[in-house]
Amino acid sequence: MKHLRFQAAMVGATMLAFVTTIAVNEWLFTRLEFVPGINWIYLPAGMRLLCVLLFGNAGALGLLLISWLVCFFYFFPDDYLRSFMGGVLAAAAPWIANRLAQQAFGLRASLTNLSPARLLVCIVLYSVASPLLHHVWFAVHGDSGDLLHGFVVMFVGDLAGTLIVVYAMKGLLSLLPPAAPRRL
Repeated sequence: MKHLRFQAAMVGATMLAFVTTIAVNEWLFTRLEFVPGINWIYLPAGMRLLCVLLFGNAGALGLLLISWLVCFFYFFPDDYLRSFMGGVLAAAAPWIANRLAQQAFGLRASLTNLSPARLLVCIVLYSVASPLLHHVWFAVHGDSGDLLHGFVVMFVGDLAGTLIVVYAMKGLLSLLPPAAPRRL
């Protein structure tokens, strides 16, 4: 039961963190929107990767749930298929990037072997995976818009947003006092 409550707390924390970054992104970067859902700077992308790295499957589940809520009730309320797939793809991209990092680097759930170089590779991998998944779906679904331009903007936005969020969190963590040494 304790494990289930802990998992639920991670899902809830992910949902709260993600919706907070959407609000901050809307407040700071509204004018940088290319089309609905694609921004030149997209902070929620960084929170997606961070939550999946920290919380694993619970983070991915939280992202799926909150992405559905945001898509269905805010971004695309009149397009149920796009809202459904948007939520799935938003949760799948960081989950896939995390899984690939686990396989390629032997990345542990504790993240103890996540070096700065490996973190940067994860960020770039995720920043490619998210727009790639979305734009493949757009193409399959019949969206005949400028897919290449949209892909580039989404890649830049996800990369910039992820770098901002990850390094902002790193900066905040550096303000905490050092942990006391553990005694054996």
